[in-house]
Amino acid sequence: MLGNFLLALAKLINLAFSAYIWIVIGRAIISWVNADPYNPIVRFLVQATDPVLEKIRRYLPPMGGLDLSPMLLILALIFLQSFIVPTLTQIGMSMH
Repeated sequence: MLGNFLLALAKLINLAFSAYIWIVIGRAIISWVNADPYNPIVRFLVQATDPVLEKIRRYLPPMGGLDLSPMLLILALIFLQSFIVPTLTQIGMSMH
């Protein structure tokens, strides 16, 4: 039973990582255009990503207006997804 729980948890975490990656991509795209800041979708994307992106930006040197924080966040999310999901899946499969 614990094995099934871990397998389900791995799928849920994988889905959450994938969804957040797409949210970060959407945030990056709206930063390239003059999006309406009062649009609910724009507000959601900003509110969902700015806390994490601001932490990354604190450690990045100025790049002349080029913001690499979304790319770094996506790379970090892919790394974590590639590590956590297979590990949980492997542990869950070994408990069957």
